[in-house]
Amino acid sequence: MMRAAIAACLGAAALAAGCGADRHADPPPGSTRVATLVDGDGDGVLERGPGEPLRDRSELGGGGRPIATLATFAQITDAHVRDEESPARVPFLDRLGGAFSPVFRPQEALTAQVLAAAVRSLNRLHPQAVAVTGDLADNAQANELDAARTVLTGGSVHPDSGAAGYAGVQETDNPDPFYYRPDNDPPRHPGLLDAAQRAFDAPGLETPWYPVLGNHDLLAQGEAPPTPAIQAVATGHRLVESLDPGVRPNAHTNAEAAVAAVLASRLPERTRTVPSDPARHLLSPAETLRRLGRRGRDGGRLDYTFDIGASVRGIVLDVVDRAGGERGLVTRAQVDWLRAELRRAGRRYVVVLSHQPLTRSEGGEAALSALDAAPRVVAAIAGHRHRNSITPRRSGPYWLVETASLVDFPQQARFFRLVRTAGGGVALDTWMVDHDGAGLAAVSRELAYLDAQGGRPRGFAGRPEDRDARLWLPPPST
Repeated sequence: MMRAAIAACLGAAALAAGCGADRHADPPPGSTRVATLVDGDGDGVLERGPGEPLRDRSELGGGGRPIATLATFAQITDAHVRDEESPARVPFLDRLGGAFSPVFRPQEALTAQVLAAAVRSLNRLHPQAVAVTGDLADNAQANELDAARTVLTGGSVHPDSGAAGYAGVQETDNPDPFYYRPDNDPPRHPGLLDAAQRAFDAPGLETPWYPVLGNHDLLAQGEAPPTPAIQAVATGHRLVESLDPGVRPNAHTNAEAAVAAVLASRLPERTRTVPSDPARHLLSPAETLRRLGRRGRDGGRLDYTFDIGASVRGIVLDVVDRAGGERGLVTRAQVDWLRAELRRAGRRYVVVLSHQPLTRSEGGEAALSALDAAPRVVAAIAGHRHRNSITPRRSGPYWLVETASLVDFPQQARFFRLVRTAGGGVALDTWMVDHDGAGLAAVSRELAYLDAQGGRPRGFAGRPEDRDARLWLPPPST
């Protein structure tokens, strides 16, 4: 049970200290190489701790003293800015586990504020570019994308939808013990949901940012293509709180089919009436591109290139399967385009960015083979799995970098610095960046850490060498 799990995570000591208080009033903003937040004594309370040094990763060879910085850039991924009041969500499926987890998070009302806190931290570090590698929105809704885009570009952000104030599954009078109710349940944060709905000003990124499409940006709950039935639910006033207790999709039911069935009202369920809002309509891929100010190619896919200074070319691959499902899809036409862009990069170093890792995408091995044949590829960078991971691709050689999400703990962005070395090669330095923890973002991080479904038990932070590392590369063959 969610409430019991959160209470158990807190422990008696944390409760005695006062769960609703901000116990880290001045959290360290920025580089985890300087300082970060840790739970040193295991009591469920995050405290200021020492920084994490760069760990040498020399599996691919290389070496030599760094002598010059070639480029700096950052990555934000899986912010999942969500309209937590939307009828087109399925948080009740989370309790089924497996493919349906995690859909509900106790901190889900605070996603826009966390993204703004990450933006402020990155602005202090002054990267040359920021790649936003997918799942910027949570449910492909127009109001979600608009809020997230405003956070990134700057302006007044309006998280609320429907009528003024919160209306959703976390309300105080909801008797379902699965949901965390911040006014009632530990750690108590009275008034949190009302505060989460208030408009706030976002500074926006001070450097250019480059979007990558994720499955949640284009599909209902990241799984199902929008249909008229789903659109009617999204813009309507009927919110499903839970399925009938006798309904349990079997082990062979995939998440896409379950989401579509629930949102199309094909399963018995308990509902409540909430204020409707036409701004909750789910966007088509073409509408999403227009709102991002981008143009697609190859049937509307957001594949494009950009430069990071004079020495690095970024290549973006859109691997979202428009037919549905969370797995990535790389087409033959995209591989042909990728090969051409790798040749066009010339003597620049290359980083490739996608939402789903290429190793977990249908057709991804063909794309990786194209990267293997290009001498100046440094890394293939992705999000999607909400987990930090760095793996050497020996047939390249280059690095496969996956970055954890902003929506789950540890709620960090990732920074990169490409340096030239005295040995004639390069090294890609990378480290995690804590958001600044200002205001409601601090509460979100606390709840994400205590979340028994998506927090500590899952180990999303990864190993130390998957977070702050120096990734050595040998001199390119040409």
